[in-house]
Amino acid sequence: MTAPISSRKLILDRIRTAAGGSQQSKPDTAAYALLPRDYNQVGALPAEARLALLTERLREYDAEVVESTLEGLPAAIAAQLAASGLHTLVAPAGLPATWLAPGFEWKLDHGLTAAEIAQAQGVVTAAFCAIADSGTIVLHHAEAEGRRALTLLPDWHLCILRASQVVETLPEYFARCAAPPTLATYISGPSATADIEMTRIKGVHGPRFLHVILVRDDLQSSDSARN
Repeated sequence: MTAPISSRKLILDRIRTAAGGSQQSKPDTAAYALLPRDYNQVGALPAEARLALLTERLREYDAEVVESTLEGLPAAIAAQLAASGLHTLVAPAGLPATWLAPGFEWKLDHGLTAAEIAQAQGVVTAAFCAIADSGTIVLHHAEAEGRRALTLLPDWHLCILRASQVVETLPEYFARCAAPPTLATYISGPSATADIEMTRIKGVHGPRFLHVILVRDDLQSSDSARN
């Protein structure tokens, strides 16, 4: 008796046939290389305008954005946490120790369960990059960025973003990736949806509150990397 053919395979086979390719065909890398790429691959904004655009976009999405110097970052984090009224927080195990403000209950992620993460009131993480054009923060879930669950289950997210990590366009973000990320999370403001009866509801698939500390580090190196 022959094994039944899945509906998924049948559909994919029909798509391949309609597209004129065989089931065993491989991507045509030469043809792909010849595709026109006449979109903007490098932004034109100077550093200050780029940061202003990102801040504007994030605030349009109901995120709170404050600025800090490198030296003043621990104090800025402590101020944000104190203003939040939260007490129990989770953080990636690789978060710098100076970011763990005293006076709060910290649970570092050394294998926390989903239930333990969900019980926390908030989370503090770093970031990989931010795209000013769309107001998007990107996490690649490195040691200081944490697992995806850390940034989805708590209701409040404080993200530390360096100014030198901010690019203007999406192609510039991809240019910073040495290889395609195994896992990435793209955050454009707090979690919200209007799918249900066109009523905007926050916190459906992530934190309801997003706070960003934009750290003023070496912007010149960021502009030099673009040129």
